[in-house]
Amino acid sequence: MPNNASAVPRTLVLASRSPARLALLRQAGLAPEVIVSGVDEDALTAETPGELARLLAEAKAAAVAGRAEAAGALVVGCDSVLDLDGRALGKPDGAEDATARWKSMRGRSGVLRTGHCVIDTVSGRQVSATASTTVRFGEPSDEEIAAYVASGEPLHVAGAFTLDGRSAPFIDGIDGDPGNVIGLSLPTLRALLADLDLRITDLWVREDVQPAV
Repeated sequence: MPNNASAVPRTLVLASRSPARLALLRQAGLAPEVIVSGVDEDALTAETPGELARLLAEAKAAAVAGRAEAAGALVVGCDSVLDLDGRALGKPDGAEDATARWKSMRGRSGVLRTGHCVIDTVSGRQVSATASTTVRFGEPSDEEIAAYVASGEPLHVAGAFTLDGRSAPFIDGIDGDPGNVIGLSLPTLRALLADLDLRITDLWVREDVQPAV
């Protein structure tokens, strides 16, 4: 059972520059500070996409937790990859790669795997998990794929697609947590906080204190 003995408000730090993850946390009543980890995502490897997502999340959280400005905070690290036929697909290398990916994904299903890691910098405890959501891709035409790639959006996101952006019309459906596809699974975060004897409700922003925009 989570322990609420401490009345001292905890600072939540998001170790990611992702505006989608930040928006998800804010919509859930949280007000995280953002400290970008600077981790080289290409430097880590793993045997499976799920393991890679978890390792990347742990690396990002650890990089930020060790900084002075994160002292006393709860640091959340996340990273997502698309698991397609057992291959981990992160951000595409460029427009040509994004186009090829979409042509290979259309009409098929992949699994979006997001690693989550929470480090309590007070106790030094760390917990992590990977959440998975199946994504069923539609069949956009070559012209639609070209227009989407030209928008620039797929060049900056794992798997070269987003559920809450311009590619939403090209996704027929998902099986699982939609937030996980956007970048962060709130149920997974709640479970990890509980493992640290913390309640997510204790991190909610008071109604009279709103996060800075």
